[in-house]
Amino acid sequence: MKKILVIGTGGTIASKQMGEGLSPALSAPEILTYVPEVEKLCEIDVLQICNIDSTNITPKIWIDIAGTIKKNYDFYDGFVILHGTDTMAYTSAALSYMIQNSRKPIVITGAQKPINIDGTDAKVNLRDSILYACDDYSQNIVLVFDGNVIAGTRAKKMMARSFNAFHSVNFPILARIQEKHIIRYIPYIPMRERVRFFLDLNDSVCVLKVIPGMREGMLEYLFENYDCIVIESFGVGGIPDNVLEKFYAEMEKWQKMGKFIVMATQVVNEGSNMEIYQVGQKVKKDFNLIEAYDMTLEATVTKMMVLLKRYTSYSDLRRAFYTEINYDILCAFETI
Repeated sequence: MKKILVIGTGGTIASKQMGEGLSPALSAPEILTYVPEVEKLCEIDVLQICNIDSTNITPKIWIDIAGTIKKNYDFYDGFVILHGTDTMAYTSAALSYMIQNSRKPIVITGAQKPINIDGTDAKVNLRDSILYACDDYSQNIVLVFDGNVIAGTRAKKMMARSFNAFHSVNFPILARIQEKHIIRYIPYIPMRERVRFFLDLNDSVCVLKVIPGMREGMLEYLFENYDCIVIESFGVGGIPDNVLEKFYAEMEKWQKMGKFIVMATQVVNEGSNMEIYQVGQKVKKDFNLIEAYDMTLEATVTKMMVLLKRYTSYSDLRRAFYTEINYDILCAFETI
C-alpha cells in the first residue's frame, strides 16, 4: 500500500458552529474518522500545522507547509493538504512555485460545508484527493474539488457557496474523478528533473486594482512601501490617461531602484495583451513591463514572491517569470 501524509491547516472542512459562526475546531485525525473507507486505499499519517480560517493564511504558513513536505518528502508517496477555500487558490499557486518538479502528488482540498454536517461535500473531496494521491500517474501540485483535478497555478474560486467552487482558468482541468475512477484529460508526462524546494519568499507584493477615476497618489505610496506592484487594469491592459504622467514619473524613479511592475487584467478569462490598444502599448514598450497574460492573479502574485527572493536583475527575473511552471503561463507573446 502507498503511504500518504495528510496535512491539516483548518478551513471549513474542519469547522464547527461555535456560537459566533463557523470556526475550525476539528483536527486532521478527527476529520479522517468521517471517511473510514480511505484506510483501504493507503496507509495514512497525519500532521497538523495549524487550525485556522483560511482568511488568516500568510506566506509564513506556506513556508511551513512546503517545509513540512520537504522534511517528509522521502518517506511518503504523496501528500494531501486540508485547507480552507477562501485562499486555497493562493496556496496551491504558491506551493507550485515553492515545490517544483515533484514526481509525487501534492493535493490540496477542502470543502464548502463542514465534514460533520449532513449534505457536506467534504467527504467526497477528501476521498477523491486521497484516491488521486495514491494513483501511479499523479504528480505535481494540484487542487482537487468537486471531482475536478486542477493544476495548482490555474485554480480560482468562482463560487462563494456552491460545491463546484473552483474553476480552471485559461487551461483545461487535468482530470475528472467519477465514481472512484480517474479520467485524465492531460497526458501523463513524468517529471525528468529532480524535485526542488524554494522556501524563501519576499512578501513585499501588492495588488492595485484600477477603477475609473483612480487617484494618482496611490502609485507613489505603493512604490514607497512595496517591491512589486501587480496592476489589475481593465480589459486587455493599459494605464488611464489621468494617472499616466504620474505613472511615468514614478516608474522612472523606482525601476532604477529594483522595483517591479506586473501588468495584469481584471478579466478572469482569456488574459491580457497590452499591445492591442494605445493606452497599453506605449507604456509597455517604454518600460519593458512584465505582463501576466493568461496567468491567474493568484499565480502572478505568488510567483513574484518567489522570484523576488531569487533574482535582483530585472532581465533575469523577467526571463524567469515567463518560464512556464505547472502550466501557469502559455500565452506570453514575448521574446525572452
